[in-house]
Amino acid sequence: MLNAIWVGFFLVAFGFAVVNAVFLGHTDSFALIMKATFEASKSAFEIAIGLTGVMALWLGIMRIGERAGFLQGLTWLLNPLFKRLFPDVPSNHPALGAITMNMAANMLGLDNAATPIGIKAMQELQTINPKKDTASDAQILFLVINASSVTLLPVTIFTYRAQAGAVDPTDVFIPILIATYCSTMAGLLATAFFQKINLLDKVVLAYLAAISAVVFGLVAYFAQLPAAEMLRQSSILSNALLFGLVTLFIGGAAIKRVNAYEAFIEGAKDGFHTAVTIIPYLVAMLVAIAVFRASGALDLLMNAVRSAVLGMGWDTRWVDALPTALMKPLSGSGARAMMIDTMHTFGADSFAGRLASVIQGSTETTFYVLAVYFGAVGIKRVRHAVACGLLADLGGLIAAIGVTYFFFG
Repeated sequence: MLNAIWVGFFLVAFGFAVVNAVFLGHTDSFALIMKATFEASKSAFEIAIGLTGVMALWLGIMRIGERAGFLQGLTWLLNPLFKRLFPDVPSNHPALGAITMNMAANMLGLDNAATPIGIKAMQELQTINPKKDTASDAQILFLVINASSVTLLPVTIFTYRAQAGAVDPTDVFIPILIATYCSTMAGLLATAFFQKINLLDKVVLAYLAAISAVVFGLVAYFAQLPAAEMLRQSSILSNALLFGLVTLFIGGAAIKRVNAYEAFIEGAKDGFHTAVTIIPYLVAMLVAIAVFRASGALDLLMNAVRSAVLGMGWDTRWVDALPTALMKPLSGSGARAMMIDTMHTFGADSFAGRLASVIQGSTETTFYVLAVYFGAVGIKRVRHAVACGLLADLGGLIAAIGVTYFFFG
């Protein structure tokens, strides 16, 4: 399926370029596409190299936590849930601890920490994958949950809104939490359908209820804070928890007389190797996306949607934020650029500006996550991963539109 999508991007882009050049007289169509390919390949390399230091750091820290026994402790805490969601993964397997750490990092909006930990989890899952070139059920479920990305503290979006002149940059906080929660639930339901996971199991329901209580408890707490105080406290909480985790791992290693320095170096070497490994996969995916965008296919798709909505007599304000939604599964930087452009064009406090912000915070970049995580372990056959990831994106988009109309409509 991944091959079909990749080839499809190029074929559609070529078709649009021919139409633009031959029938519309845009003789620079192919030049623009080629320029986009070079820029995207450069960007892919820069992303991978930029990740090298961060991945070396966090995989080193992860190795210390693993040697000190903390990942095993986290695994034990969530083992009843994981036994039902990941039945093919043995109890107390190192992958389960890494999955837990990745989810925690995503919830706190710590992108730089979440990516290397997520790759570590995917590598651990690969050790028990019987078909090394094909994604296992456990790997698909982990990727979909990661791509739907419940983010409790979307500080970067608040920052962009403040820079764009929003009167209250954090007024999208609750809508984002609701939308990202819905996208995760949609992804979980879709994957459970394909993999026949029983989500009505009383243990699964108990864990999901507890997680929901934490999410909505944080929503209730931060919602009653003034905007400036919300930004301040959310930033403090994110960074304090992250540094506290590092200190806990190193302190625990010292108590258990683990050589933390050697453990860190060992993990850091794995991080460097992994960063180099993902370069070809990132180049392939980002170039295909850039070609699709430069050809004008994305603009045509958006205009078609606007016409269809007008034809049905519906409100079209949400269509102005559609570029962010369409770009979000394809490119994180592209979606961020679309969000910023929407806020600058219509205003940060316009309906479109707020909706673009909520969409940006509702999910992760599905194809980027797929390329990085599966590329890191050499998986070529992704099975139903793309379908479930895009269903999670769709769930997040529908929820984002709904809650934005509810709060700001």
